[in-house]
Amino acid sequence: MILRYTDRSKDDVELAFAWYEKQRRGLGFEFLDCVEVSLKSILSFPEMYEKIYSSFRRCVVRRFPFSVFYTIEGNEIVIHSVFDNRQDPKKRP
Repeated sequence: MILRYTDRSKDDVELAFAWYEKQRRGLGFEFLDCVEVSLKSILSFPEMYEKIYSSFRRCVVRRFPFSVFYTIEGNEIVIHSVFDNRQDPKKRP
């Protein structure tokens, strides 16, 4: 399967990375590592994570308060958002 990222998901990761780097040097890279572990899990077992609504699935990122929201579309896994769980849930994709 192929991973495809929406512009929103790219922005989510960039903003979170920058914020964590401001908190402590290197923490942004730790965040990226944890997101990468989640993405590898999604690629290995895309249907393992439950559907939250419609066709959107959610994988919770280890160690950080984020979730990866994605859909399975044919041969692709589309990453719609790397959502900060501390935000208003109404802002989810």
